[in-house]
Amino acid sequence: MAQLRQEYDKFTALDTEIVVVGPEDSKAFAAYWQKHNLPFVGLPDPTHTVLKKYGQEVSLFKFGRQPAQVLIDKHGEARFVHYGHDPSDIPANQEILDLLKPMNEENHASH
Repeated sequence: MAQLRQEYDKFTALDTEIVVVGPEDSKAFAAYWQKHNLPFVGLPDPTHTVLKKYGQEVSLFKFGRQPAQVLIDKHGEARFVHYGHDPSDIPANQEILDLLKPMNEENHASH
């Protein structure tokens, strides 16, 4: 999440909001967000309700949830989904930013 924090302005420049969903309860999430001064939204999901809807896997052999990244456009449509195989298996910020640019151009063209 440090990488997201460092480049948060690049995401907001593309009219994008970051929402991080995790298995912790709201108290643990709030403490983590405050400790690390994270500028984006943190959504506690201790019952796994949200990410189950997006197909995030839980592996008992790999210490719980595996990472998932989902880009959702302004119409609520998932436009990109990456399911990681281990905690470090996430796309680089630049890869996500490169995907956001044409999505935002499409959104502006449709208005």
